[in-house]
Formats: sequence, C-alpha cells, structure tokens
Amino acid sequence: MRAIIVEKPGGPGALEIAEVGAPDPGPGQVRIRVAAAAVNPVDAATRSGALADAGLMPPIGSRGPIGIGWDVAGTVEAVGPDAARFAPGDAVIGLRDRLDVPLGAYADAIVLDASAVARAPRSASAAEAATLPLNGLTASQALDLLDLPSGSTLLVTGAAGAVGGFAVELAVQRGLRVVAAAAASDEALVRGLGAEWFVPRGVHLGDAVRALVPGGADGALDAALLSVAALDAVRSGGAFTAVAGGPAVPVPLRGIAVHNVWIKADGARLEELSALVDAGRLTLRVAGTFPLAEAVKAHERLEAGGLRGRLVLTAR
Repeated sequence: MRAIIVEKPGGPGALEIAEVGAPDPGPGQVRIRVAAAAVNPVDAATRSGALADAGLMPPIGSRGPIGIGWDVAGTVEAVGPDAARFAPGDAVIGLRDRLDVPLGAYADAIVLDASAVARAPRSASAAEAATLPLNGLTASQALDLLDLPSGSTLLVTGAAGAVGGFAVELAVQRGLRVVAAAAASDEALVRGLGAEWFVPRGVHLGDAVRALVPGGADGALDAALLSVAALDAVRSGGAFTAVAGGPAVPVPLRGIAVHNVWIKADGARLEELSALVDAGRLTLRVAGTFPLAEAVKAHERLEAGGLRGRLVLTAR
C-alpha cells in the first residue's frame, strides 16, 4: 500500500511516497481503509523538523522514516482482539496522536487504538469528516481547561481558523458569550458561527475587547497564538489557554490561570462531536482536496496561507 513518509526534514518536497506493507491491528486496535486525511499545520511542522527541534520528538531519520498525518476518515477493514465496538465496514473517523511512528494518516490504511476512533457523522462526506478530529478535539479540550461557567465571556483569537471556528460554536453551546478576533473580512463568518462581538485584526486587542466587555473577557482561547496580546484582553483572575507551547504560552500575569492544550485522542468525545455535526450544530469546512499522491502540492498550498477550513488528501 502507499504511504507518505519523511526521511529527512525539509520543505514540502521532503514528503515521499513509499510502498509499505499493510499494518495489522493488535489488541484493542482497528485498521482503517483511509478515504480522506486532513492536512494540518502540525504535519508541516513535523515534516520540516520544527517539532524535533522543539524536543517534541526524536530527530527525523534517527530511527527510520516517519509517517505524516493525524486526522483520518474511512472504513474499518480489520478489527483486533478486544475492539468489538467496531466491525468491518463501519464508517469511522479517528485521530493518530503519536508523533514518532512509521505510518500516519497520509496512507492507504492506518491502525489506530479503538479508543481513538468514533463513528463518522452520517451527514458529512469523508473529506468533510476528516477535518473534525484534531481541530474539533483541540477546541473542545481547550474549553475544558478554561472551565468557564455559563454566561462567562470568552475571547477566541483566530476565530475564522479551523480550531477557532470550532471553538466559537462549542463555546456558544456551553452558554458562553464569545468575542471573536479575526480578519475584518471574516466578520460575517464568525458571527454566523455564533460570536456575539467581533474585533478585527490590526487593532489593539486588549483595548478593543475591554471596550466591548468592561474589565476584560473572563477567558481567552488563543488559537492565533497572539500570546501576551491576547492575555492583555483577559480580566485579572481570569483564564487563558493557548493551543501551542513555547512562547505562545505567556507568563500568568494578574493572577490569570494560564494553560496549554496538548491534544489527546478521545474516541468518546469525538463521538459527541460527530453527533453535533449530524445535528447541524458544528460546521465542517474543507478548503480544498488533493489526491494522496499530490501531498507535496497540498503542503505547498498550506504554506501559502489564506485558507479557511482544512485541505484534505483523498484516496483518489
């Protein structure tokens, strides 16, 4: 079968197509025939060696080629012992949350722990469904860390992005009042997702938010990695969660509880998100599709920026 691998870090051209044997599911695992795999910034950071440089994984090539891709949508084709919740033929989505593995979601098939897999939304295409696991779970788990009670105000930066868009919708469903920060051209989009207030890019974020919410927002979900600029918009004693590590996580000034969401696979939560899609309460956005063999072109488009939604690699 085909798989996209990286042997040496570099630009999009570092992605290679390799012929590998189909993996067998072990205890508690399922093998999924991949119909679609989302293309995420973390894939580019893995390919380039940035994650290895940050100490999040061994250097690429030190233990052989690594696979690329976290999000998958497809069909179960084999089930290992103790994975009876799924059967061959089930349409599923799943998340591969390990970095240093020889096969990722950019492949014809992938083996995942059954606990990382959920039934796919019935109302979505495979390409649409593949955009949900990583970004939907990141938004949901970030909101868990913030732990804001209903009626609280929440700033979401990067609100038009993949994580930010899910965060706006999920926050509103938790009873939060959302201040969305995004490009001016995205105002209609984020208001359509449920944001009550809007702050355009290019203004002083702290002052703009405080003009809308006196004293500052109760919390911030910083999907745009604005760090201290977003922290400044939070009231003293509030909460802040960044969706990346390093300098994106600011010092907890003014008694603000600062967190960093490190994504983990969660099939049960993913099942809930899938149900929200079918209920029309969660929006899936595909920015474009490429066949698996054109993964290099997909990464080139990702690095060009300006996307709304996720690019997706498809089986054909």
